[in-house]
Amino acid sequence: MKPVLNDGDYVFVTITDIESFDITKMISFFKEEEGYTIIIEKKIADEWKLGYNYIAAWITLTVHSSLEAVGLTAAFSKALGNAGISCNVVAAYNHDHIFVEKKNGEKAMEVLKNLTENK
Repeated sequence: MKPVLNDGDYVFVTITDIESFDITKMISFFKEEEGYTIIIEKKIADEWKLGYNYIAAWITLTVHSSLEAVGLTAAFSKALGNAGISCNVVAAYNHDHIFVEKKNGEKAMEVLKNLTENK
């Protein structure tokens, strides 16, 4: 999996008017019925005066993963869950990205590295 812990603090925010914001500063956005969920750096959310209630660490699995792969998400989410760490997963075209509560970033990295070594 080759996990890498990205620097920074990240937050999930919901907005209704995406055109009012610079999408180049967003890590990700997803259109939902209620509006747009965006993932951005905490400092940008603070600049834009957007509210949030969850501060996350961002882990990227640097191995190229297929969108058709079976079992990868289940394996790491189970391992993290067994360690008491919740995760929010974004499967992008080339890599999987895992967001965990900021205080659990280093612990999540240990879990993921152990999972890789034990395979």
